[in-house]
Amino acid sequence: MISSLKRFPHFWCLGAQRRLYVWRSSVHYVSDDLLCNRFCTMTETIDINQQPKVTESPELPDWVRIVKEKKAAVKLEDDDFLLPSFSEWVKNEKLRAREVDVRSLASDLTENDVDKISKVLRFNFKSPDAVVDELNKSRFFVSVCLVEQILKRFSFEWIPSYGFFKWAKVQKDVTLSSDLYNLMVDNLGKSKKFGLMMELLDEMSHLQGYVSLNTMSKIMRRFAKSGKYEDAIGAFERMEEFGLQKDTSAMNLLIDALVKGGSVEHAHKVYLDLKNHIAPSVQTYNILVHGWCRGARKIDKANETVKDMEEHGLSPDVFTYTCFIEAYCREKKFPNVDAIFKEMQMKGHSPSVVTYTITMKALGQAKELNKALDVYEKMKQNGCVPDNSFYSSLIHMLGTSGRLKDCYDIFEDMPNRGVSPDTFTYNTMITIAAHNSKEEDALKFLQKMEESQCKPDICTYAPLFKMCCRMRRLKVLSFLLNHMFKNDVSMDLGTYALLVRGLCRNRNPERACAVFELAVLRGFLPTDTMYDNLVKELEKRGLKEEKKYVEELMSQAKQQASDISPERPIDIEEE
Repeated sequence: MISSLKRFPHFWCLGAQRRLYVWRSSVHYVSDDLLCNRFCTMTETIDINQQPKVTESPELPDWVRIVKEKKAAVKLEDDDFLLPSFSEWVKNEKLRAREVDVRSLASDLTENDVDKISKVLRFNFKSPDAVVDELNKSRFFVSVCLVEQILKRFSFEWIPSYGFFKWAKVQKDVTLSSDLYNLMVDNLGKSKKFGLMMELLDEMSHLQGYVSLNTMSKIMRRFAKSGKYEDAIGAFERMEEFGLQKDTSAMNLLIDALVKGGSVEHAHKVYLDLKNHIAPSVQTYNILVHGWCRGARKIDKANETVKDMEEHGLSPDVFTYTCFIEAYCREKKFPNVDAIFKEMQMKGHSPSVVTYTITMKALGQAKELNKALDVYEKMKQNGCVPDNSFYSSLIHMLGTSGRLKDCYDIFEDMPNRGVSPDTFTYNTMITIAAHNSKEEDALKFLQKMEESQCKPDICTYAPLFKMCCRMRRLKVLSFLLNHMFKNDVSMDLGTYALLVRGLCRNRNPERACAVFELAVLRGFLPTDTMYDNLVKELEKRGLKEEKKYVEELMSQAKQQASDISPERPIDIEEE
């Protein structure tokens, strides 16, 4: 028996087909049960009156909102180490990790119907109909909140999600609302199951009032995000079939979907084709300016769009100018940024909090910390009130400059300024603490986030997972994966890739294999980088049989994905 596998006594007694099952059941934190927390009582109610909209000034660009981490050198300690100050928190959650198969703990727990159904859905079904058959064997009380929560928990896993949806539709306990149909439409779009997505749309068309502008917005966005621009346009063309008007609002949603999907060229063509039939608005031109400045980085085209805008009797607004400021900030052309600020002042436009935030963030990234802080002072002088995004960006800038005390002071002072930390703020503090290997602080922020009823998202957990892999805190990682599932945050391919990479880098190839297998069984197609990193690590350690099995898994994943049309590669962070 190889000494490095002494924690897996039956490992070599099993055939290759069962090998990854042993990894999964022995390495508790990636087991199916661990991804199915039994204590979840939290849900986030859908706003029935929610209408799709194209966000403008409230929205910060991704390069401002997404907090990047740098590598940090740390001393590795015992895998089983658990921070004493947080052991009680973990205990109270009933998530204390033990070196046993967590399936043995199931009988000791009191489950609600959400958790019971989740327990069923964790198994690896080959089709949605198989899910329906399994759910029919038990009796559950179904409510709108329960359906919503399950669809969110499995939002990246189309087979259990769609199978559950089909089963829930025929239950007598509940009538599924249009919002739940829209949620399922979005889930199918995420998984690139466009045929099923359009079938569900047709089904909705037979239900009075179920197809809304919100529905079509989700469909257009999912098509565009996958590079299916003509399909997105085709969905727009069908809107009148469903009793919806092809008006300015609908056109703006399509153009925005195309721009955010990476093709301002398609968006511009749509504008040219429709402008004589549908009156463009300031928002129409701003979306195009945004696309030319940010996506294509063609400022000359953006200027042409502004001229076209003015010829139609419309004037640039704060958002228009902010697009140009963002473009120059990305290029670090700060004299141009100053010129835009002056032009805004001449035209009587006051910069928004987003304008200042983008500028400050860019100066910070350019190591111009003093000038960045001057932006803060100028903002206060002009009477512009900082919001969560501004404070979060300020905190991140100071954190990357090593001024941790200032970060903590600003965070604590925010409520005194009338601004309560939101998810973005907490994510920023967690990222800074995790990057600096202040694991106790990072977990404290997560705990505070929970206490303040601030909903975590996938970006909350990513830096914590990186920290745990780097510091080999496997029990903490186990706890975090459960905490993530409890809060209905579904694991996407990026999360699996992050864990595989982190575990490989920190001498846990067996656990990395378990995560890789789980991703495949959940219907994901691992990226080439994710696969290559794992195979190289297995080769490096001489684990030939394990490498062979991972190769078989990759072939299986490719076969699973063979019915999906070619599309753009999934954009995930793989350092």
